Amino acid sequence: MSDLKAQFGEIDIYLFDQLLRGRLVPGMRILDAGCGSGRNLVYLLRAGYQVFGVDPDPGAIQAVQQLASKLAPDLPSANFRVEAIERSSLPDAFADVVLSSAVLHFARDDEQFTAMLRGTWRVLRPGGLLFCRLASSIGMEQAVTPIAGRRHRLPDGSERYLVDEPLLMRLTRELGGELLDPLKTTVVQSQRCMTTWVVRKAA
Repeated sequence: MSDLKAQFGEIDIYLFDQLLRGRLVPGMRILDAGCGSGRNLVYLLRAGYQVFGVDPDPGAIQAVQQLASKLAPDLPSANFRVEAIERSSLPDAFADVVLSSAVLHFARDDEQFTAMLRGTWRVLRPGGLLFCRLASSIGMEQAVTPIAGRRHRLPDGSERYLVDEPLLMRLTRELGGELLDPLKTTVVQSQRCMTTWVVRKAA
């Protein structure tokens, strides 16, 4: 068990599923948009992916730079930047895969959500893959309390910007994407819901 944890870290199980299905392969340029301290990057760093990350928290970027220096010492520390994804300095069509894990639901309102999503999509190359995990109301529509717009209070006491199936399907079309998997939602003991949204950008 300890060997598995050393190899994969605290990787999101649904991202692990994408690895198992061969959708992420060594040599790909991977951007973790909102990387935090790099919990999803341990295996990717070890396995020779071209890993990049952005996060507005300087402490998080310092932590992921330290992680990368141990697991992939040849990667430049400048691959990891203190930036919000909606204002990233990375060029258009930069990454083969963009990871967005537990990031978009922190949007304050529709305007910021749209800016964050557009910023995420902008840096993905045509034909590339967006892996996104975010809070939703799917399966708990009657248990969440509206605050303003799509901001809701969840039974666990947190406040999140919540998506639903119609919104994600509309956004997929508007972005010019194609669902690679059906939307998958995990309901965590009537406290919160997390939906996995995996989209291929049109070539």
